[in-house]
Amino acid sequence: MAKNLNIDLNTLFEQAQGQFSGLNPNEPGQWPLLPKLASFLLAIVVVVILGWVALLSGQSDELQAERDKEPQLKSEYQAKVAQAVNLAELRKQRIQVEEYVKQLEKQLPGKADMDALLSDINQAGLGRGLDFELFRPGQVVVKDYYAELPIAIRVTGRFHDIGAFTADIANLSRIVTLHNMVVGNVAAKDAQGNLFMDATARTYRYLDQTELDAIRAEKAKQKGPKP
Repeated sequence: MAKNLNIDLNTLFEQAQGQFSGLNPNEPGQWPLLPKLASFLLAIVVVVILGWVALLSGQSDELQAERDKEPQLKSEYQAKVAQAVNLAELRKQRIQVEEYVKQLEKQLPGKADMDALLSDINQAGLGRGLDFELFRPGQVVVKDYYAELPIAIRVTGRFHDIGAFTADIANLSRIVTLHNMVVGNVAAKDAQGNLFMDATARTYRYLDQTELDAIRAEKAKQKGPKP
């Protein structure tokens, strides 16, 4: 009985082995059943292995990307923790900044106050005994939230009076800045030793709501309609 079983197994093994001999790789459709099944199983194994390798490779890339984000996330976390700890102090500082901005805004005259401000600048010079040879307001330059008015000035007088005049300008209740200052002798033979000062005084005023609306409308017009 066992002998017959061995014979049958040997016969089957020989038959199976015979199906794999003499195979034509160019005509797999004509292969016997066992080579076809073996090729099919091998293809499945290769596909599974390649897919597994590709999956692991993709997961590895994602893992490395997340690891690269870790330092940035830690930094953001630490910054947020610091903000949370100092939240009360930050709110206090914000209130202080807002109050400071309001004070600065009060130093910006409105359109109606500009004539009075120009008069104050002129009176500051006359009060120091200076002679105005030039006092010419220029073209108003409109910014996002304020307007800037440059004024070309030329005054003559003694050195100390010119210095006191610049200090008076700095101490005006409204913001006025001096730019491109040039100081020199009026004449070589001037017995009084008078000097001249050329400068550009810049005054600033806030924009009223009408002007702000016009600026926003112009910017919206430049951007054009959304596609």
